[in-house]
Amino acid sequence: MPTPAEKRATFHKFHAQGCFVIPNPWDVGSARYLQGLGFKALASTSAGFAFTQGLPDGGVSRAMMLAHFREIAAATDVPVNADFEGGFADAPEGVAESVKLCIETGVAGLSIEDSTSDPTIPLYDFELALARVRAARAAVDEAGGDVVFTARSEGFIRGKPDLDETVRRLKAFAAAGADCLYAPGIRTREQIAAVVKAVAPKPVNFLMSSATELTVNDLASLGVRRISLGGTIPNAELNGFFRDDMKKR
Repeated sequence: MPTPAEKRATFHKFHAQGCFVIPNPWDVGSARYLQGLGFKALASTSAGFAFTQGLPDGGVSRAMMLAHFREIAAATDVPVNADFEGGFADAPEGVAESVKLCIETGVAGLSIEDSTSDPTIPLYDFELALARVRAARAAVDEAGGDVVFTARSEGFIRGKPDLDETVRRLKAFAAAGADCLYAPGIRTREQIAAVVKAVAPKPVNFLMSSATELTVNDLASLGVRRISLGGTIPNAELNGFFRDDMKKR
């Protein structure tokens, strides 16, 4: 099995050119299955893992999440990106501490969001969000700098679908040292192209969370480097189960 350092080097190479799909397993079994299908990298899903624990998305503790990352990373031969939500802290110092712990699990990459747990104020203030990204970047560098750090701006899935503000944040996150940028919820060609252009030459992750007319080739032509599925697979599995159950009643 490749070492964590080797997986991280491989993961960086995937972000250097081309476009790749990174599906999201929710446990060891699904991770090994997806690896067996030939996917060259995997990404955890906070929602999918939470569902396996009987919890809502965002309801998993930091300790549980870190144990999950460690288990997935140890069970697979390919790079694993950690959906680390908001870093389990508000203050930049807390984010930095969490990032260090996350890196110790053996993951090849991790992402930090700018969303809060407060639906009335869904996004951190711009300056605080930027400080959190800078703290995460510093923690990655202190740990060796080889983990791929993705910064996410969550406005489009948190009730604040403002493209200008999303672009503003992602540009600032890129300048602060994020290796990859991610705005889950953007859907149109125009939105995707605007994000890709704004942070170029940094790579962009696109969330394919539902059926769309866009193919992998379409997204690649728009400049997307990484395509993830988020909680789509476990959601589809649960929905299928519930539909079958209702038919039997």
